[in-house]
Amino acid sequence: MRLLGMAFVWPFTAFNILVLYWLLTATFKTPIEIFTKPFALPYQWFERGDPFRNLTYAWNNAGFGRAFLVTVVLVAVSSVAIVLVSAPAAYALTRLGVRGSNGLTNFIAIGMGIPFQTVVIPLFIGMAKLNLTNSLFGMFLVYVALSIPFTVFLLTGFFRSLPDELEEAASIDGASPLRTFFSIMLPLARGGLITALILNAIGLWNETLLALVFLNENANFTLARALFSFYGAASYQSEYGGLIAGVAIVVLPMLVLYVLLARRIITGLTLGAGK
Repeated sequence: MRLLGMAFVWPFTAFNILVLYWLLTATFKTPIEIFTKPFALPYQWFERGDPFRNLTYAWNNAGFGRAFLVTVVLVAVSSVAIVLVSAPAAYALTRLGVRGSNGLTNFIAIGMGIPFQTVVIPLFIGMAKLNLTNSLFGMFLVYVALSIPFTVFLLTGFFRSLPDELEEAASIDGASPLRTFFSIMLPLARGGLITALILNAIGLWNETLLALVFLNENANFTLARALFSFYGAASYQSEYGGLIAGVAIVVLPMLVLYVLLARRIITGLTLGAGK
C-alpha cells in the first residue's frame, strides 16, 4: 500500500513542480517564447531588455495592483471577522452545556454540504434589494456568512479537545464563563484559531464565482475577478505574457503562505481531531 501511494504521490508532485516552473519562467517570457520554447529559460534573462515587463504590465495596465490591495484588505478583514464570530459560537456549543447544542452543531455543519452555487441567485436578489451588490462591504458580508459553518465546525474540534479541569478550576476561583473563555480557553485554542484563519484566507483569496456575480466595477475587483476580466482582453491583444504574469500574482502569494505555514496547518488540524 505504501509503494502504491508513493507511486501516485511522486509523479503528482513532479507534475506540479513542472507546472510551477513553467509558470515562473513564462512570467518573464515574450508571447513567442511562451509558445515556441515553453520549458526553456527566458531569453530576456540573458539579453538586454526589461525582464519584468509582463509583471509591470499586469500590475499597472491590467489593474492587478489595485486588485491586489483590495484582495489583501478584504481577505484579511473577512478572515479575522469569521474567526471572531465563529470562536465564541464554537465554544458555546461545546463547553457551556447549551440544551440542543449537538443538534445545533449538526445543523450548522449541514451548511458545509450546501454548494454555494445553489444560493447565488437568491443571495444576489436579496443583496440587490439592500443595495449591497458591487460593494466590497457586501462581499465582506457574503464571505463571512458563507464561511461560518466550516469555521464553527472546525473550531468545535479544538474546544472539545481542551481539558475540562481548566474550566472547573476557573469556576471554583469565581471566573465567569466569559472570562474563562477569553483568559483560559481562547489562548489554549490558539493553534486552532490560527489554522482557521489561514484556511479561510487561502479559500477567500482564490474565490472567483462570488466576485464574478457581485462585482462589476474595476475599482472593486478582487484579483480573481481582475484575472477573469483581463483574460478576454489579453486573448484579443495577444498579451499572453501579461496574462501569465497576472496568474502568477494570483497564485504565488498563497502558495508561499501555504509552504511557510503547512506544518502549522497540519498540526492544527490534527489537534482538532483530538476528541
